[in-house]
Amino acid sequence: MSDEARRAAAIIRERIGSQRPRVGIVLGSGLGTFADRIEDAIAFDYAELPGFLVPTVAGHAGRLVVGRVGATELACLQGRVHLYEGHSARAVLPLVRTLQCLGCETFVATNAAGALDTDAIPGSLMLIVDHINMQGTNPLIGANDESFGPRFPAMTGAYDSGLADLLRTCARELGIGLREGVYMALSGPCFETPAEIRAFARLGANAVGMSTVPEVIVARHCGMRVAAVSVLTNLGAGLADEELSHAQTLHFSSLAAGDLQRLLEAFLARLD
Repeated sequence: MSDEARRAAAIIRERIGSQRPRVGIVLGSGLGTFADRIEDAIAFDYAELPGFLVPTVAGHAGRLVVGRVGATELACLQGRVHLYEGHSARAVLPLVRTLQCLGCETFVATNAAGALDTDAIPGSLMLIVDHINMQGTNPLIGANDESFGPRFPAMTGAYDSGLADLLRTCARELGIGLREGVYMALSGPCFETPAEIRAFARLGANAVGMSTVPEVIVARHCGMRVAAVSVLTNLGAGLADEELSHAQTLHFSSLAAGDLQRLLEAFLARLD
C-alpha cells in the first residue's frame, strides 16, 4: 500500500504541473460540494489511482480534486470508504498517504455524525477535540513502513491545538456556532441502539459516526497536523422521536454545507 500511494502521487503530479498542495481535506457524507469551490481544479476519479477504492455510498463522489481555494493549494478527497462497505481499515492508507506524498502537511477531516448532547441542533457544527476508536480495528495493523512513521505512534494531541484555535477564531468572526466534543467511531452500518447511545455518552462521547478516526490515525502516523469538524445531522437513537436514516443524514449535512464551506474557506485563508 505504501507503493500504491507513491504511484498514485506520481500519476497526480504528472497532471497538476506546478501545483503543490499543502493541505489535504476529506469530505464526508453530503459535504462534497465544497470541492466545487476549488479553483484551477484538476479532478481524478478514484478508479484512476492505485489503491484507491471507489465508495459505494450515496453522498461520496469518489474523486480527488487538486487546486486552490484563494491562495492555498490543496488536495480534496471527495468521499471516503468505510468499514461497513466490507473493506479493511487499511483501505484508507493509500488515500491519506498519497496526500502526504504530494506534500500535504495539514489534514482536515469532515464528517456527518449523530449528536449525543440533547441541546445540539441538527445541521450544527462540532469541532472534534479528541476521539474514541470503537471500530475494533486500526489501519496501522500489519507491516509498518518506517518511511511514513513509527511502529507505535502516539495519539496524544491527535487533533492539533493550533489548528483548533484557528477554527474557533474563524467561526467566531463569521458568527457560525461551533460546538466542541469527542467523536466516537463505530463500524456501522447499523445506527446505534438507545442503550448504546446512553453507554457511549457515559464513556465521554459527544458525537458518533462511522468514519474519520482511521484517516486521522494514518495522517498522524505520517506526521501531518490534523483538524476535524463534524456536521451533527441528528440526535442519537432514543434522544428524539424521529427514526434515523441515511436520507436524514444527507438532508441535514446539505443544510450545514454552507456554514462548513464558509468556515473552511476562512480557515484556509488564514492558515500559516
